Amino acid sequence: MLVNTLPKPWEEEDVDVLELIDEKEEHDLVVFNDDVNTFDWVIDTLIDVCGHSPEQAEQCTILIHFKGKCAVKKGPFEELAPMRNAICNRGISAEVV
Repeated sequence: MLVNTLPKPWEEEDVDVLELIDEKEEHDLVVFNDDVNTFDWVIDTLIDVCGHSPEQAEQCTILIHFKGKCAVKKGPFEELAPMRNAICNRGISAEVV
């Protein structure tokens, strides 16, 4: 006697699903506006810490001023966290989100 081992159409079969986890999940380094720091100080900071060109740093600084914040860099958390700390050590508010 043969036994049918295939699942019957009305029976559900448990299936393991593997999810790919992107180990280099992208985050944003966001710098916030304040009433203390000058445009030149923020521009110099973005050039020194984030490696921005002078034009890029100026554009980000204008956005920070008029919009209240700007994502100045994108990358993995491990890369952005030291930059955030360096920016904050210069008296500028920043977060990795």
